[in-house]
Amino acid sequence: MSLFKARDWWSTVLGEKEEFDQGCLCLADVDNTGNGQDKIIVGSFMGYLRIFNPHPVKTGDGAQAEDMLLEVHLRDPILQVEVGKFVSGTEMLHLAVLHSRKLCVYSVSGTLGNVEHGNQYQIKLMYEHNLQRTACNMTYGSFGGVKGRDLICIQSMDGMLMVFEQESYAFGRFLPGSLLPGPLAYSSRTDSFITVSSCRQVESYKYQVLAFATDADKRQETEQQKLGSGKRLVVDWTLNIGEQALDICIVSFNQSASSVFVLGERNFFCLKDNGQIRFMKKLDCSPSCFLPYCSVSEGTINTLIGNHNHMLHIYQDVTLKWATQLPHIPVAVRVGCLHDLKGVIVTLSDDGHLQCSYLGTDPSFFQAPKVESRELHYEELDIELKELQKIIKDVNKSQGIWPMTEREDDLKVSAMVSPKFDSVSQAADVEVGTDLVPSVTVKVTLQNRLALQKAKLSVYVQPPLVLTCDQFTFEFMAPEMSRTVAFSVYLKGSYTPSELEGNAVVSYSRPSDINPDGIPRVIQCKFRLPLKLICLPGQPSKTASHKLTIDTNKSPVSLLSLFPGFANQSEDDQVNVMGFRFLGGSRVTLLASKTSQRYRIQSEQFEDLWLITNELIIRLQEYFEKQGIKDFACSFSGSMPLQEYFELIDHHFELRINGEKLEELLSERAVQFRAIQRRLLTRFKDKTPAPLQHLDTLLDGTYKQVIALADAVEENQDSLFQSFTRLKSATHLVILLIGLWQKLSTDQIAILEAAFLPLQQDTQELGWEETVDAAISHLLKTCLSKSSKEQALNLSSQLNIPKDTSRLKKHITLLCDRLAKGGRLCLSTDAAAPQTMVMPGGCTTIPESDLEERSIEQDSTELFTNHKHLIVETPLPEVSPLQGVSE
Repeated sequence: MSLFKARDWWSTVLGEKEEFDQGCLCLADVDNTGNGQDKIIVGSFMGYLRIFNPHPVKTGDGAQAEDMLLEVHLRDPILQVEVGKFVSGTEMLHLAVLHSRKLCVYSVSGTLGNVEHGNQYQIKLMYEHNLQRTACNMTYGSFGGVKGRDLICIQSMDGMLMVFEQESYAFGRFLPGSLLPGPLAYSSRTDSFITVSSCRQVESYKYQVLAFATDADKRQETEQQKLGSGKRLVVDWTLNIGEQALDICIVSFNQSASSVFVLGERNFFCLKDNGQIRFMKKLDCSPSCFLPYCSVSEGTINTLIGNHNHMLHIYQDVTLKWATQLPHIPVAVRVGCLHDLKGVIVTLSDDGHLQCSYLGTDPSFFQAPKVESRELHYEELDIELKELQKIIKDVNKSQGIWPMTEREDDLKVSAMVSPKFDSVSQAADVEVGTDLVPSVTVKVTLQNRLALQKAKLSVYVQPPLVLTCDQFTFEFMAPEMSRTVAFSVYLKGSYTPSELEGNAVVSYSRPSDINPDGIPRVIQCKFRLPLKLICLPGQPSKTASHKLTIDTNKSPVSLLSLFPGFANQSEDDQVNVMGFRFLGGSRVTLLASKTSQRYRIQSEQFEDLWLITNELIIRLQEYFEKQGIKDFACSFSGSMPLQEYFELIDHHFELRINGEKLEELLSERAVQFRAIQRRLLTRFKDKTPAPLQHLDTLLDGTYKQVIALADAVEENQDSLFQSFTRLKSATHLVILLIGLWQKLSTDQIAILEAAFLPLQQDTQELGWEETVDAAISHLLKTCLSKSSKEQALNLSSQLNIPKDTSRLKKHITLLCDRLAKGGRLCLSTDAAAPQTMVMPGGCTTIPESDLEERSIEQDSTELFTNHKHLIVETPLPEVSPLQGVSE
């Protein structure tokens, strides 16, 4: 921010919702008064032409009615305005107005008024040229060294230069290799046009070369006719500046030399006549406009540069001499003589703020009052400081940035899941198979106490669950208003979701006195979908590959009372055994033991155990809460199923590697396909036909390979997405078992979830394996570290896809081992000493020294030959798969 502001001499706002650009401002004695007083000419994209002659009574006055000499609506958008000697037979100044398809030249004249309202001004059309091509910008000058008149050169959007000798059209030339038009300027000293091409290089073309080059109208003729109609257009000199240019100015403050100034996106350059760099300056801020305006000392040039930080910088060559603050972002800046005041800076913004200002400062007459001195009591200050620190600490612990009660009172969000399925299922385009896919309706209600703006409700569920509508928008909600929206949820894919929990998030703006547009806030509400949405009653299975046993401290509960909606009529006894069949096809069996306080969950797929296990624990907790029992607890004393978990990790990682290889191969085939296309195009363009040499066959074969590889990439992405969902389910299960195994608190389980489930979506650039490995390594080196030496180790700040998963599996196993030895999960630096905890049955400690000295490439299952309890679960004698379960 500048210490000094631009002193406002006169300002006004032009029109309403009009747009302006750098060519829309011009200063000149357009009415030919001859007194050296400039007028301000402004044209807008809405087609309005305005001419001002400001003469404020005192500095800072706004525009008066008599300050505007003329306002005319020309219908077509005005791209640029210039003043010069554009009419033949006279050296009077005339106004040239460039439209997108037309060039008009006007004379501006004034007649003395007979009353006190002042003079009357009018414009008269002298001539106009209808353009065959859409114009971009124009420049003027005494092309070819003509005396007493100015010629006009217009650049079209497709790179054609059209030269007009006042009332007549002279010629048109295409710039070689033109793609997008750039700024255009004319140098009278070298008689050349200077522009910046889309190749990011400054190019200079001699007017004589343009005049004698091939006519643009004959561009489509044959080669022989081209050679006979003129010379080839050759560039005089080029300079690569490496960036796009915003504007070009050519100044000559002495007769010996002229300078070419080019304003880039990050730098501005000063070039000599021959294209050599005199100097360049790297700018700190993004520039918006510039103007070289005078030479104060010999050999130097002063330049005004406006930027997007509302600043106007004055440079003498590359030295910053002054910085001043503007009330707007200028897109055009000019310097002129207004009302006998020389050196007035005129700036124009893109939304029509026109300001005349000058540099300098105003003296300040403010004097700071004397501060009353008083004796300091340090003991009282210490007591007050401690009280304030205690208040701040309590606020930080109990509340966020603003009070929670106030935030919750603004808007209340509640979600209700219908207890019954929709009578007509809303499921569409499902990929489940032959099963009839049900859908359930969820209603979300918004109740607001205050007026809210731009409330947007977004609903999220875990794939493959989908919603019939997931976005709802409310532009305005009146106070004490209630809005309810309804949508349906159903299963679309043939695999199970990782969670049945949905989330409704509402973002809204609350207006305040300070901010009428509203303070943005967010509130969310979670809802739980029923298990029967994705699961049906099934036949219990006697055998299963994967089994888990959950211990409780209360007598077993009848499964019919826990899962009333899954009673199978064909089974007589479902008190202790119940089967579940997911819509995707997999089956899960749940058994309750009568001889012990245990429940067993078994399935053919490891990840399918998660939803039933979690649902069982939740329903058991709800059941005992209704009974008034508060000391109910679950535990897990079996072996941790890391081997099954590692198999899912390896499968997911293998799909990631396969996807990377397929994309590389697809990129190679695409490059090959484009190379063959270029070869064929060259052959077809050749005037003397040559044999294709089986290039067409090679093109067809490469095309088929590209299509096949693209299909393989899509198929691999679908498989990777499903694998990631299964991996999330298995990860939830492992976290649950670790929590039950070590009786972790809610905060400790949240730390594990943040470490193991950092991503909602898996990508090739940032995948699950490297992210989880970094998080677990951080835990092992901080709260689970053995010594301060490990805490001093720094982790790599860059995440790259690993070569294999051995390091990740090693760290997961090490995490379980340190938790088993009494490690405590916490995020605070002053963690308490590790507590001694009892290891689960049959679980011995892991020798960390042997583990950490092993090679990373070694498979984690081979590292624990003496600890197979981490891999294979010991069967329970009292609960067999279906035998032994009786009344």
